[in-house]
Amino acid sequence: MNDPSATPQAVRQRDASAWQGMRRQYPEAYVEHASADLFLQSGLGKLTGHLSPAALGLAWMDWSSHLLLSPDKQSELANHAAAALLRWLQYCVSLPAGDADAPIAPLAQDKRFTDPEWQDWPFNALSQAFLLQQQWWHRATSSIRGMSPHHADVVTFMARQLLDCVAPSNFVFTNPVVLRATCEHGGLNLTGGAMRALGDAFNAFNGKLPEQAFKPGRDVATTAGQVVLRNRIMELLRYDPVTPQVRQVPLLIVPAWIMKYYILDLSPQNSLVRYLVEHGHTVYMISWKNPQDGDRDLGIDDYRRLGVMEALDAITHETGADKINACGYCLGGTLLAIAAAAMARERDRRLASLTLLAAQVDFTEPGELSLFIDESEVSFLEATMWSQGYLDTRQMAGAFQLLRSNDLIWSRQLRHYLLNLPERQTDLMSWNADATRMPYRMHSEYLRRLFLNNDLASARYAVDGRPVALTDISAPLFAVGTRTDHVAPWRSVYKIELLTDTEVSFLLTSGGHNAGVVAPPGTQERSYQMTTHAHGTPYINPEQWQEQTAVHDGSWWPAWEAWLARHAGDWTEAPPPMLALGPAPGRYVFEA
Repeated sequence: MNDPSATPQAVRQRDASAWQGMRRQYPEAYVEHASADLFLQSGLGKLTGHLSPAALGLAWMDWSSHLLLSPDKQSELANHAAAALLRWLQYCVSLPAGDADAPIAPLAQDKRFTDPEWQDWPFNALSQAFLLQQQWWHRATSSIRGMSPHHADVVTFMARQLLDCVAPSNFVFTNPVVLRATCEHGGLNLTGGAMRALGDAFNAFNGKLPEQAFKPGRDVATTAGQVVLRNRIMELLRYDPVTPQVRQVPLLIVPAWIMKYYILDLSPQNSLVRYLVEHGHTVYMISWKNPQDGDRDLGIDDYRRLGVMEALDAITHETGADKINACGYCLGGTLLAIAAAAMARERDRRLASLTLLAAQVDFTEPGELSLFIDESEVSFLEATMWSQGYLDTRQMAGAFQLLRSNDLIWSRQLRHYLLNLPERQTDLMSWNADATRMPYRMHSEYLRRLFLNNDLASARYAVDGRPVALTDISAPLFAVGTRTDHVAPWRSVYKIELLTDTEVSFLLTSGGHNAGVVAPPGTQERSYQMTTHAHGTPYINPEQWQEQTAVHDGSWWPAWEAWLARHAGDWTEAPPPMLALGPAPGRYVFEA
């Protein structure tokens, strides 16, 4: 308590020093006064969906100029187009005989043409023509000599988006499912869908969010607990024990602040928190406050200091425990890794173990999100954040929807506007719609220091003015990757084995970034692979690891809980009720 470095004045001085250091390193990101550049770029962003036209133009110029200088590639594309056209014509001619083999099959994740009615003429010919054209454009925008890999990815992505706009599944007269529904309902599906589209457009124009069927505290986030700490950035929730005895070592969960915390406490049957409490763990959870425009100067270190570190201090004070298990999900895992590295540097040994769920610490392979992250895009996005003080929920949602446009945009429009089907609501879908904002300073630091510069993996990331290194972490580590993750690709998550000098247990589970994590026992068609990499043993690359590691059916939760239990100490009597600020889920989870 007498540490002079912990006084409010010292903390403010450190914050100011770090802030000025960031301003010197990235002067283009931090602008005190308005400028014509910022006004132009922030205004233009509203028209382009916050995509930089300069970035898109550079990618197109890179592609078109290198394609123009590649006569062999042009010849290859011409030959492929002719061959594809011939295959399609042969297919069409063979259709009346009933023995025609489709020239091309959709990708595994493409569900647009799975209905049996797509096998009837002329819809089978239309779908095959579209898929062959999609294949040609993929060839045309990739493997071009001399082209930047990033620009190739951007051009391929944009070509796919434009093709998806004109897919035959999107239109009434070229979609057999819609045609049948229109005939059966006398066109009422189209009029009802049109009214729904108008209502959605009106709500979007007025900033009104759709009503969610699952409400925090009523349907989700219902695990009993108390708020034991509240500050300007977070509430700390402590969940009530339900077993006569509990483990000695408590668990702190650090969720991502890009969304509300309760993805890990959804409806009771899907709640990881409830599962852990029922297995005798004393669980604490951070519930982040939704930033407002006045929080524009909150940075990553504010989240570390006022979030992770204050939570650890509160748990230590409340329980008397000298060791704490810690778990971070997505961005929360990245933040927890930063905090753990800083604690290790300062000889703070309170962490008994560290778990990272779908969290990256190395950003050289960030997956499809890298399409939206280069110097041009980040600068363009910073102009938008500068004008309003934060990154809005709709701006973030738009980027994620583009990554999965077939599932989140076009299939939704088909169901709601052409078929007039009711909204399908699940607890996970309701959580996904309950997004939060991102403070200007924090998000700019995150994009530049982690994504663009990869400072954390390179031991250049500074905390309190000095760099931290992940190799300093000595606590045993458990990392979870998900096979189809488009936010934190599992091969990127796997790199934690290269960046730490400790025992690492790595688990790869089926599913994506969210559904792969929310996979309670009893969930159908779930599986996982898991090994422990002891400190000092030879490295195995991810492809070889996946090939030689046994696959186990079922949820990964029991495997992690068994590992966690080994680091959670002996059993002890459950503590009596303690003083609190109010019941969970607290106040911040309800802030829009």
